[in-house]
Amino acid sequence: MITARDDRRRTFETVPAGLEATTWWGRAWVVALEERAPDTARLVRGRAYASEGHVDAVTITPGRIVAYVRGSRPRPYRTELTLPAFADAEWGEVLETVAADPAALAALLEREVPESLAETILPGPGELLARCSCPDVGRPPCKHAAALCYRAARLLDEDPFVLLLLRGRGERELLEELTRRNAAHAAREQPDTTPDFPGVPAHAAVARTTLPPLPAPMRAPATPGLPPAYPADPAAPDPLALDQLATDAGARALALLATGEDPIAGLTLWQDAVRLASAHPTAGLTGVARTLYRDLARATGRTTTDLARGAAAWRQGGLPGLSVLDEPWDPPAGPFDRARPALLAAGRGLYRPDRNRLTAGTRQLRLGREGLWYPYESRLDDADWWPSGRPSTDPVTALQR
Repeated sequence: MITARDDRRRTFETVPAGLEATTWWGRAWVVALEERAPDTARLVRGRAYASEGHVDAVTITPGRIVAYVRGSRPRPYRTELTLPAFADAEWGEVLETVAADPAALAALLEREVPESLAETILPGPGELLARCSCPDVGRPPCKHAAALCYRAARLLDEDPFVLLLLRGRGERELLEELTRRNAAHAAREQPDTTPDFPGVPAHAAVARTTLPPLPAPMRAPATPGLPPAYPADPAAPDPLALDQLATDAGARALALLATGEDPIAGLTLWQDAVRLASAHPTAGLTGVARTLYRDLARATGRTTTDLARGAAAWRQGGLPGLSVLDEPWDPPAGPFDRARPALLAAGRGLYRPDRNRLTAGTRQLRLGREGLWYPYESRLDDADWWPSGRPSTDPVTALQR
């Protein structure tokens, strides 16, 4: 069992090959140290030390990176970089930002730093500091600290959880906390589905000479429920496989109940993968959901971000909703001629047409082939469109949901 204390210490005996940082967050890490370097000659020597393999095993704990760097003397120097760890209140804000943003969740699944967290978790002015046991008494960083900084940037390239560990949280405890918070978000998004069973008192039922008509069937729920947690037991079936089977069975049962049709009949590999992923709403980065998303994305040749977006479209409108996401088409002019004046009259602004889409700023409507309008949203000056509500035959109503 890995405890929180174990999760907050990582040692890397080897560092990924290459010297230059390849990701935007890796480069930002290097810039944070270079901006404080008064002597560029030290940076040049540090880069040479890094490329020549002078940096030994790197150990990372909250707020600190430590390594021994071999210089010109026989005994290596103890070198460290420090970055302030977040307090609990700061971590609460970071976790809420990720839990409320599907794109941020997808980025973490891809082991990338979400852009929404860039200004928060990357080193700010004066935050990244260097110390070394070498006799260089000049203003830091010395060449040994610079070498460690360049090598640490490659670790950040490979795994953004290294940066999050520096800010105070290990990967396991971070994902567990995200799971709890995302479950809370999902509970708030779901309507109250407590069943209200119709019926009559028992004494009244047995006193009748004729039975009353059967009550009307209960309404189908909006989404399938989550399956129970299956403990890992060497003598039991694979808990991940059981969870996937139970989740898929629930989703298919709900579709049969609501439509009378088998939801997997005639689906392509991509469509069926999206259907399976959609059974895990934004309930969190559980181990099951992370593994399922990675396996499905790998099997279909897509990214987990593509899969998360497709699952959101499927939850929005099933297979027609996914078709609206994936397949632009050219509708007749009539629906647009009616929709644009209606949106303008309702104070929604002037929407620009493009094929089956109407766009105004960060809001968009997409017309499905069955005549429904599907709402989408993106961030300001960002064409990363995500489904944002339930479809409707009326464009104004679709934007209000």
